[in-house]
Parts: sequence; structure tokens; C-alpha cells
Amino acid sequence: MSHPFVLIGLVGFVGLSLLLSELRWFRRPSMADRLTPYAPGLNRSLRSGLLSVASFRDVVAPLSQQLGERLARLVGISEELGTRLRRIHSPLDATTFRVRQIGWATATLGLGSLASVAFGAAAPLAILVVLGGPILTFLLLEQRVAAASSDWQRRIFLELPVIAEQLGMLTSAGWSLGAAITRIASRGSGTCSADLKRVVQRMRQGLSEVDALREWSDLADVDDLDRLVSVLALNREAADLGRLISEEARTIRREAQRELIESIERRNQQVWIPVTVAALIPGVLLMGVPFLDALTLFGA
Repeated sequence: MSHPFVLIGLVGFVGLSLLLSELRWFRRPSMADRLTPYAPGLNRSLRSGLLSVASFRDVVAPLSQQLGERLARLVGISEELGTRLRRIHSPLDATTFRVRQIGWATATLGLGSLASVAFGAAAPLAILVVLGGPILTFLLLEQRVAAASSDWQRRIFLELPVIAEQLGMLTSAGWSLGAAITRIASRGSGTCSADLKRVVQRMRQGLSEVDALREWSDLADVDDLDRLVSVLALNREAADLGRLISEEARTIRREAQRELIESIERRNQQVWIPVTVAALIPGVLLMGVPFLDALTLFGA
């Protein structure tokens, strides 16, 4: 019984040491910290001590990245985590998210171990709690990112007809493609507008309008956006770009309407399921009474 408490005490000591290492009144500044203001070219990786949060993160990050990717593939998620995080404009990168994910799973493992020891759970239940808790925590965090990514793609698909119509009107009115994208990005507040702000930022970094839009299309992974970007790529070749964009906007809108009609029909069919079940149960009872009566008659 003493082994779990020794392990818990060791983990607590390491955690307390990492926490106190971030407090300036507790740790003594290293030589690198004291020389950094006078040597701008000093390697800042030396600033983290042997036992600090930064050094611990540097050690755990590669392991967390590899372990998280393998577990994600086991549950059927093949898309890279970094792509999904960039798609939803998350402030976290893939390595930071994996470290936090493994950290939450480890914390759940510790809590499950404490609960199993404290309540004296049976061996099968203890194994289920200790092993199932971290896996469930990992899958919940992974599912949150996957659901946010799918929801972002869905909102892009729903907003795309309006964005395409606005681009068609602005280009038909004489606006250049870059100016039209900048205006929509600055005036809008939806999902596509947030992505177009990134497109405008990439254009200011030196990319052309078409390259920045193709980068957005590859990241969003929406088929309708791919077709729209292929039309916008004819910016310097087509003289009636506004008309082509308007036709593509109508096509996207018809596809959105078709999907909406399919969703309505599917819900209408789902309405009949409880009605059918409610009608079948009394019918079966009414048919069962004479059937049982006949069996009793023939049995006598």
C-alpha cells in the first residue's frame, strides 16, 4: 500500500519543483540570464535550467507529438492536427496542443489512481478507471478539435455564396481582385471574412492574390471553394471575370439549396419513425389477442 503513496509523493515533488522554478524569488538567476542583456547574440536556449518548465516542455514535446499522432490515427483521424488548428484560427500550434493533451491525460491518470486507491476499488474496476480515464480525456480533446474543424468548414460552405456574389459585384464595378478581397475582409464578420483577413495578410507578405487564395483553399478543404478559387485564378486572363464569379456563386447557392432540401426531407422521414412505432405496438397487441386465443382453443 505504500508504493502508490511514494509514487504520488515523487510526482508531487517534481510538480512543485517545476512550479517554484518559475518564481523569481525562489530560483537564482543563471549566468545566461545575467549575461543576456549585455550579449544580444547569446543562445536563449541556455536560459532554461535543468529543472524548469521550459526544459521539461522541450523534452516532453517530441514524445507528446509522436504519441498523440499515433493515437489519433488509431481512432481514424488522419488529417494533421496543425492543419485543423490553423483552419480554426487557434492560437495553439500542434506541439503545444499535444503537450497539453498528454498533460490532461496524465492528470486524469493520477486522479484515477488516487480514486482507485482511496476507495479500494476492485482490480477490474481500477484498471478500467486508470486506463480508460486518460484515453477518454485524450479522445474528448481530439474530438473537440475535429468538431470545431468540421463546423468551420460547414460555415465556409454556407457563407461562400454571399462572398462569391460580393466578389462578383465588386469586380464587375471595376474593383481589382485584391481590393475586393481586402474590402470584404475588412467589412465582414463571418468565417470567410476571418479567413480572407489571413489571405490579405499573406498578400501583404508578398504572395499574389491567386497564390494566397489557393493557400486558403488548400487549408479549408472545401470543394466549392476550390472551384471558386479556380475561377478567381482567371483574374488576369478573363475580361468578364465578374460574370464568371456570379455564375459560380449561383452554382454554389443551388448546391446549398439542394443540400438544405435533402436535410429537410431526411428530417421529415425521421418524424415518421416514432409514429410508425406507436402504430405498430397497438397493432401487434390487437393481432396477438386472437392469435393467443386460437392457440388456446387448439391446445384444448
